[in-house]
Amino acid sequence: MYEFIILAQLMNGPAHGYLMAKIINDMIGPHARLSYGRLYPLLAKLEQNGLIAAESTAPGGRQSDRQLRVYKITDAGRTRFRILMNDTSSSPGEYQKLFAYKVAAFGFITPVERLRLIDHYIHYCQGSIYHMQVEAEDMVRQTAEVEDLFREAPQLAHGFPRLDSYSVEAAVNVMQHSIDQWQLELDWATRLREKEVALSCRRVGAGAEEGGEGTLASPRVGKVEEGGYAE
Repeated sequence: MYEFIILAQLMNGPAHGYLMAKIINDMIGPHARLSYGRLYPLLAKLEQNGLIAAESTAPGGRQSDRQLRVYKITDAGRTRFRILMNDTSSSPGEYQKLFAYKVAAFGFITPVERLRLIDHYIHYCQGSIYHMQVEAEDMVRQTAEVEDLFREAPQLAHGFPRLDSYSVEAAVNVMQHSIDQWQLELDWATRLREKEVALSCRRVGAGAEEGGEGTLASPRVGKVEEGGYAE
């Protein structure tokens, strides 16, 4: 995940480690922190793999014994960024956090890619909601079945866990809290999709005007550069 965050930051342009650490910690904070002891080994590994390059400069351009290492992304790094951006199968347990970081870097991918990622996340949220709903219903049902078994055939109920009503209610309450959180994620992703669709419609309308009345202009192919996606 940190590999993606670093590459995404450098897609904006060159930066030194102090600045990257501040931006990353602002994004992942307030309790999670990326220490310099973890950041610089990651930067060294990315540099070794040819994904980023570094050069030493004196602060303010003046002659000084103290040198700052400024990092910039390479062509191989941009390729790796796009691979990580479009990857939806790795680290499924962390994908909720990872998707938020991807949204922050949406300016570096095409509208079609953005919609594909949003649609995937919508399905991811829906699947999570369905899973938690089923688990909560199963817990209530299984608890009731165990209670029936204790009443009707206590000799057969030996070895079955027996939860009191308070414990069951507390567990279901936690599950419902998770469902509510996933519903908020789903609502956010739905709004992101609506925004992307609206932008696409405006682009199509503008293209039709440029191409003449009744004619849809050919789409322009964009190029990913530092600072964003140029259409």
